[in-house]
Amino acid sequence: MRTNGEAHYLWRAVDHEGEVLEVFATKRRDRKAALKFLKRAMKRYGRPRSIVTDRLRSYRAAMKVIGNAADQICGRWLNNRAENSHQPFRRREGAMAKIRGIKTLQKFAADHASIHNHFNQDCHLNRRDIFKQNRSAALAE
Repeated sequence: MRTNGEAHYLWRAVDHEGEVLEVFATKRRDRKAALKFLKRAMKRYGRPRSIVTDRLRSYRAAMKVIGNAADQICGRWLNNRAENSHQPFRRREGAMAKIRGIKTLQKFAADHASIHNHFNQDCHLNRRDIFKQNRSAALAE
């Protein structure tokens, strides 16, 4: 993602149901950034049983420091839930056209995650009347 002409990277933690737990924007994609992101997510949500990642080597290096490198799972199609959670964000980002600062990017990403989680009611899993009740409750909040 580019902000003000510079490349920035968006780190996302997604649970097994597809809810975005944590979003973090950094300039680099190294061990230090991965370690900061993992510590931040684990402080808030606890230690996970398993972590599904892409094959980025900085995840493995950061998890060796933390001590849960054995919990990492890398495989084809396993990371789809995290990648699919990013699609609505990309649509909204395109509509905004430009984000000029990393703080603005961080705020935008965090706001988008909370809005997406709030209104994503999994209509394909529920009956139509239950889905409508859940959606109207979300709108009332």
